[in-house]
Amino acid sequence: MNVRLGPLTAQRRSESDPLRAGGGAVGTLGDFWQWACSDLVGNTMRGVLAEYIVGTALGCVDGTRVEWDTVDIRTPEGCRIEVKSAAYLQSWAQKSLSKISFSIAPTARWEATPGMMSPEVVRRSDAYVFCLLHHQDKQSLDPLDLTQWTFYVLPTRVLDERCPAQKTISLVGLQRLEPVQTGFSGLAEAVTGCDWRPSPPPAVPRSRLQADA
Repeated sequence: MNVRLGPLTAQRRSESDPLRAGGGAVGTLGDFWQWACSDLVGNTMRGVLAEYIVGTALGCVDGTRVEWDTVDIRTPEGCRIEVKSAAYLQSWAQKSLSKISFSIAPTARWEATPGMMSPEVVRRSDAYVFCLLHHQDKQSLDPLDLTQWTFYVLPTRVLDERCPAQKTISLVGLQRLEPVQTGFSGLAEAVTGCDWRPSPPPAVPRSRLQADA
């Protein structure tokens, strides 16, 4: 691999970093963030915010978001977390509240070193955190108010066992799988206690090992 074309390591930027032209500043990074990221209700930015909220609860937001990573959050304990978000309210005009559905589709993996997709299609995480912006009044909707969110935590192996090829899941379908439901204050404990570690392979009887030898 050409080292000069390897993956970049993003550094945290400051809102005061200037947008430069002709040796002078024509704006700041903060101006850009306000222009690009202020709609926290839209699907794209709400999803990024949900990742940040989960990462904040788990103490995993010291660095920067890696957009092309195979999972959304990696905890110090080694838990790989996939974060999904949904909301009843949208930025656009609505005739009714949105039906809640989350993506749970297995995916191919982006291999950063060769810069290509792996052909294997599986779920890459150890656990899912489904983030529901449950508030239903547009006049008081505020995604930064964490009391307006509900979180559902589920080990990935449950999805693999019960919904192996399923691409989406409704809120009712998710609740049937008995995830841990919590507010923000209980999110870290819910992830820690959700038994996310994969089950060890069954032990092979000693007599079987001797026979195989």
